[in-house]
Amino acid sequence: MLLSGKTALVTGSTSGIGLAIARAFAAEGARVVLNGFGAEEEIARLSDELGARHIGADLTDPSAIAAMMEEAGEIDILVNNAGMQFVAPVDQFPTDKWDLIVALNLSAVFHTTRLALPAMKARGWGRVINTASAHSLVASPNKAPYVATKHGVAGFTKAVALENAQSGVTVNCISPGYVWTPLVENQIPDTMKARGLTREQVMNDVLLAAQPTKKFVTVDQVAALALFLCRDEAAAITGANLSMDGGWTAQ
Repeated sequence: MLLSGKTALVTGSTSGIGLAIARAFAAEGARVVLNGFGAEEEIARLSDELGARHIGADLTDPSAIAAMMEEAGEIDILVNNAGMQFVAPVDQFPTDKWDLIVALNLSAVFHTTRLALPAMKARGWGRVINTASAHSLVASPNKAPYVATKHGVAGFTKAVALENAQSGVTVNCISPGYVWTPLVENQIPDTMKARGLTREQVMNDVLLAAQPTKKFVTVDQVAALALFLCRDEAAAITGANLSMDGGWTAQ
């Protein structure tokens, strides 16, 4: 199998995109380390399903990240997927929310990467895959911290890729548009009520307004791209920001 003998740490992997990536890696033989929050019973079930370990570190805390990386051991594949969103105009944005978003969406990517790289370089092989967003390339109003951090992830990816270009370690980011996840689905009823719209109108005219395909990206599509980046055939792909947004950023 493609990832037999390799260890993959996927942050934010107890649901959504991260869980899909963890499943794809486990199916290809990787030893998966899950990270994320959730009900204890559900995390135990997922760990059993994937034959995975779970480390529930709070990634807004650098000391907790360091402890997680030490517990995880030498990592062959690091997927920085954990993130959060909060929406408000910048002059009304709670400062604690700004600090939290920067810590989780951007600073955590730095801390996990800096700690994973030495072992990857020593082995001459490694993959760092960062989940960015269409918002790493374009902006939307009322999302200043999210847009800023995702632009930061894209820039960080490029810089680290250049630093490690001859090491056998590739560093890339994937930038999805709107992805169909339980989190997105659960927003639909409130938006319907708030705007007086039908479910179809919310999906097509609000959530998918920017995506020309008028289709959500699926978590399995993102996972498949992450898996491809781990192949030897992808060794020349590094420092890339790979759009997966139904044409959003082509406009």
